[in-house]
Amino acid sequence: MPMPAASPCPCGRPATYAGCCGALHAAHAGRQALMAPTPEALMRSRYSAFVLDLRPYLLATWHASRRPGELDPPEPGLKWLGLDVKRSTMHDADHGTVEFVARSRLGGRAHRLHEVSRFVRENGAWFYVDGDLS
Repeated sequence: MPMPAASPCPCGRPATYAGCCGALHAAHAGRQALMAPTPEALMRSRYSAFVLDLRPYLLATWHASRRPGELDPPEPGLKWLGLDVKRSTMHDADHGTVEFVARSRLGGRAHRLHEVSRFVRENGAWFYVDGDLS
């Protein structure tokens, strides 16, 4: 079921889904050129895409050099609980990193994903390259 546009954005920013990550998701679905303006904005939109199981968006925003052929559906019962961006750093005009913690629950157990993700900009578009887990 799609997320209502007026719902709070899953990424944790104080905005509606439509006014935040939903705009990027909708642009991609409509094959429009709206792109994330920063690595952090892309990372937040990717987190929201995981929450909403938008696998085509996740694949499209993954750098071609590291993009998997497909993504498995989420495990039944997986619930994303929140995102905490620890820091976002620009290394130059076309390279950045974002450190974050994403929390989830599966089968009654809490999980925590702590990653420093690398992003690259090509032809004006930011892409997720890879990340180091902490």
